[in-house]
This record gives sequence, structure tokens and C-alpha cells, in this order.
Amino acid sequence: MANSECTGNSGEILDSDKSEFSNNKIKTPNFSDANMTFSMATEESQIADDAIGRILSSYDLGQKLKKLRLRRKVGLVDLGKHTGLSASMLSQLENGKLVPTLPTLSRIAMVFDVSLEYFFSERKQQKLFAIVRAKQRMRFPDRPDKKLPAYFFECLAFSTQDKAMQAYLAEFPARSPEEADEHFHEGSEFLYTFDGSIAIMFQSEEHVLRAGDSVYFDASEPHGYRGMGKSGGRAVVITVPPRL
Repeated sequence: MANSECTGNSGEILDSDKSEFSNNKIKTPNFSDANMTFSMATEESQIADDAIGRILSSYDLGQKLKKLRLRRKVGLVDLGKHTGLSASMLSQLENGKLVPTLPTLSRIAMVFDVSLEYFFSERKQQKLFAIVRAKQRMRFPDRPDKKLPAYFFECLAFSTQDKAMQAYLAEFPARSPEEADEHFHEGSEFLYTFDGSIAIMFQSEEHVLRAGDSVYFDASEPHGYRGMGKSGGRAVVITVPPRL
């Protein structure tokens, strides 16, 4: 599995709609389906916003802003006059109730004559511990431009900074051998199958993994996957960068 960034909307593959015409009747639009689709899109958007908020919170932007302001002995009202932002908004930014946009941070940075790196160069100095709830994860295809993705994945630790590894929950739909594309990337890869069956192609040889089986391999060698049987398979996949 290629090392992937977890940003963007969830990818779903939908079968092409089949037109149904009978006795020259026009099919009435199903507004309940449209409302459901809109509701799902809204829910996915909220999940994405929450995920972005969790990532940005690790930089502790509000406290850095407050520390910078107090160090320069500038009040909220005076800072508001220089930035064009209200004192109320600045207070909410400092208390973490609002997440600043890059233009907002840029205006504040210009006032204090610092670069944006000031806000992003140092994160909270604390031991790594990050929980990702099931409802916070988003589902992506291996490649958004593929009609039949080889697999779908969810990042299991997307909010953790400076990870020593990448962990994914992967779903492999049933595919034919011809539909399994090979790829490669630096580092090592580990895959544990917990449901169904998955075929892995490695060095031109196919290996079948069933529930409970696992594999560890050099990911710099060409490899590919495909689900087997009617329902394919699911697995936990971990990629590790190469040793220095």
C-alpha cells in the first residue's frame, strides 16, 4: 500500500444508473434519496472539519498567539485595530474556540513581524497519545481516478504528528488477477488479514492470505493486492519508512 496522505473526501464507487422507461412514463425524481445524499455529504463534511480541527489543535495555535501578544505587551483591542479583527474573535482564537485561517494568521504574523513558521514549527511537548474514533475516519480509494480501485483504506492514526509508521484499515473488493495493479514504495509493509481472503502479488508470484494470516515484506519490490471470493477481504496494513 502506498504511503498516503489523509486529506480529501471519501471515495465511493457506484454502479452506473440504469434508465427504466415503460409506456412512455417519466420517472418521478426521488427527493427522499436526494435528501439522504445531501445529509450524507453534510455528515462527511462535518467529519472532515473535525479531523482538520484535531490536527490543527496539536500545534496549539491559540496559546502561541497569546504568548506572542503578551510578550509584546499588546492588548486585544489594540491588536484588533492593527489586524482588522475584533477583540472578541482574537480572544476566541487564543482560547481555542475558533481555528484561525491562514490569511488570519498571516495578518497577525505581519503585525508582530514573525513568519508563519512561528505558529507551526513547534508543537506541544508531550508524549504521543492520540485516539481516533471510528466515526472520525474517512474512506478513500487507492486512486481516485480508477474506475475499479484495488482497495479502499482508512487512516487509523491520521491526527498523530511525526508518526514512525502509517496504519490503515483496508478493504479489498473481489477482483480478477488482471485487475490487480502492482506498485512499490520505500520501506517495509505488514498486512494482517482479519476477514475474507486477499491475494498478494510479490515478485511475480501470488500468495493467498485468509483470516488470521499475515505477511511482512520489502515494499520497494513491486507488489499488488486483490480481494478473493464473493466479498473480498479486509486487513490492517502498516507501512514503515526505511531504516536510516
